[in-house]
Amino acid sequence: MSEQTEIRDELRAVARDLLGRSDRAGRAAAPGGSDVDWRVLAGADWLGLEVAAELGGADATFAEAAVIMEELGRAVARSPYLGAVVLSVGTLNELQPSALRDRLLSEIVAGAVIPAAVLGSGDGLASAGQPPFRLERTAAGAVLHGQASFVPDAASAGSLLLLAAGQDGNPVIVRTDPRVPGLKVTKQPVLDATRSLGLVSAAGAEVSPDCVWQFAGDARAASRRLLDRAAVAVACDSLGLSEAMLAATVGYARVRQQFGRPIGSFQAVKHACADMLVQIRIARELVTEAVRQVADRAGADAEVAVAASMAKSSACDAAVNIAGKAMQLHGGIGYTWESGIHVYLKRAILNRELFGSPAAHRRRLAARYA
Repeated sequence: MSEQTEIRDELRAVARDLLGRSDRAGRAAAPGGSDVDWRVLAGADWLGLEVAAELGGADATFAEAAVIMEELGRAVARSPYLGAVVLSVGTLNELQPSALRDRLLSEIVAGAVIPAAVLGSGDGLASAGQPPFRLERTAAGAVLHGQASFVPDAASAGSLLLLAAGQDGNPVIVRTDPRVPGLKVTKQPVLDATRSLGLVSAAGAEVSPDCVWQFAGDARAASRRLLDRAAVAVACDSLGLSEAMLAATVGYARVRQQFGRPIGSFQAVKHACADMLVQIRIARELVTEAVRQVADRAGADAEVAVAASMAKSSACDAAVNIAGKAMQLHGGIGYTWESGIHVYLKRAILNRELFGSPAAHRRRLAARYA
C-alpha cells in the first residue's frame, strides 16, 4: 500500500467519524441529512486540501477532496463544500498567480469567506467554450451581463467567481460581491433539502479591472476541465450515497423478519442486494479512474472528459436506482419520513441532473465515435 493510499484511508476514516457524529446530531432534529458547521470543516483542514502550503493549505490534490465529497454524500450532509471549496478552489488554481487571488485562497483556508464558482447552469452539460456571462466595454468601464441557474451554494456565498467571456472572447474569471448593483442572486428551491442552489443574473453590473482574472494557460481548455471536475465531484457524492444505502439495506434485511426468518435469507432480497453491489463496484472503478485523471492531469484533456462522463453517468444513474431499491426493500417503513431514505433518494435524483444528466454525458461520449 502506497503512502498516498494510507493518507487517503486515514482521511476517509476521520471524515466518516466526524460526519457520522454530525449526522446523528442532525437526525435528532430532523430525520435524514445533517448540517455541517463551516467552522468544523475549517478546523479539520478540509477547506485548504488543494491550496498551496505557503498559503496555509495542505498542498494535496483533487484525490483528497474527492474523499471528502464521497463522505459528504454518504452522510447526505448539508454543506457548501461543493461550491465553496471543490469548485472555487479548483477555479482559483487554474488562474494566473496574483496577490488578490492568493489572498482569497488564504481566506478560504481560514474559513473567513464562503465563495461560489459560477461556471454555468448546474442543471445541464454546459457547451464547451460558452461562458454563461460576458464582459462588455462601455464609456464608464466594463460591465457584466448574463445568467446561470441552479448554481451550487451561490445563494449563501459571500463572494462569486463568474466564468465570463472577456473582451477578446476568451474565458476569464470575474470576482464580484453578490450585492453589487446590477447583480442578483436568488435562491432556487428544489426538492432536495440538502443542497442550496441559486440563480445568478447580471444586467450591467460594473466590474473593476482588478477583479478580472486570467487563466494561466489555455482558457477554453481550463474552463472545460473545471466542468469535468464538477461532474466528477458530484459522481463522488453519489458513490458515497449509494454505499450508504446498500449498507442500510443489508443491515435492515438482517434484522427484519417475515415468516419467522430474516428477510435477507429470501432469494429475491439477496439478488436485489447483489445487483446493488455490482452497480456500486462498476461505478467505483469509473469514479476512481476519473478522480485520478483530474488529480494527476496525466492524460490529455480529451481523456479526462471521457473519464468524467463515464463516471458521472454511471455513478449518478446507479445512485438513483440503489436509493429507490433501498426504499422498496425497507418495505412500508422505507416510505415514511422517519426512515430518512427519502433524503438519499432526493439527493440522488438532483445529483443525476447536476452538471449534466447521464443521457447528456452518454451523448457526449457517443460523439467521440460518431
